[in-house]
Amino acid sequence: MAITDRQATTLALAHALSAAERGLAVIPLSRTKLPALRSPHRDAPGSSNNAAPHDHPEPTAPPCHGECGRPGHGVYDATSDPDRIRELFAAAPWATGYGIACGLPPHRLIGVDLDVKSGTDSTSALRELALRHLFAIPPTVVVLTPSGGRHLWLTGPPDVVVPNSASRLAPGIDIRGAGGYLVGPGSRTDQGLYATAPGTAHLVPAPCPPSLLRLLLPPPRAAHPATHPSVGNRGQGLVQFVLSAHEGQRNTRLFWAACRAYENGIGRALRAPLIDAAVHTGLTEAEARATIASAARMTGHRP
Repeated sequence: MAITDRQATTLALAHALSAAERGLAVIPLSRTKLPALRSPHRDAPGSSNNAAPHDHPEPTAPPCHGECGRPGHGVYDATSDPDRIRELFAAAPWATGYGIACGLPPHRLIGVDLDVKSGTDSTSALRELALRHLFAIPPTVVVLTPSGGRHLWLTGPPDVVVPNSASRLAPGIDIRGAGGYLVGPGSRTDQGLYATAPGTAHLVPAPCPPSLLRLLLPPPRAAHPATHPSVGNRGQGLVQFVLSAHEGQRNTRLFWAACRAYENGIGRALRAPLIDAAVHTGLTEAEARATIASAARMTGHRP
């Protein structure tokens, strides 16, 4: 018998409430696997939805992560409170699935997404990594995806923040860490149904092996002094401004800070600290260098 959207929503809510009983924070998802509720700030002046592709506007207030009290902040809405979960699903009656937030206590979930797209053999790649770095994946929750891939659920220690990454570990292996989410079992999407692999539904997420955990963390970068005889507090403030950027505003903040640095005569001295700060927020070094070079040209300096 075909499952209607209304039935899919009811089932997704039931699965989400069951996940919450296990201490997992959840949000409703649409059939596209994206958060079902749109941002309440999408039409606000200065939002990224209104900016032209090459605009570099003066930065405004930092983005809201749910402080306004309204739903629609993606993974920041995630909760294990059953009443709040019902409210979120009531606000999104088109939701047919749910996402499980990673990196949050008590489990501090880490998702290892083994993809099968583009002909990649991510399972073999993970096996080779395990042999090379001497670790084994312990028995844990495994979720089967409609495309034939698998999600391995692991947990991290409380003092470690695992970032999200795509194919950095190996081709076809994506990592869902802090700020990311996994599509929960029982969710229906345009591709099909997500389901727990047989024999793993009763398991709890296993601790991530230390050798694998080390691979998931970004390599330490050589420290550059954030100060210079001619930099002072102004330079420190610009670096901190870039460090506090969130996804969607990282490039804009870097460009603005670099322009101010060049205008104040500290652009060359602040270049390395700004690059480090931008990379820390998630930009690549090449992206950061290109943005700073653009700021130098805009302010009449040689990159």
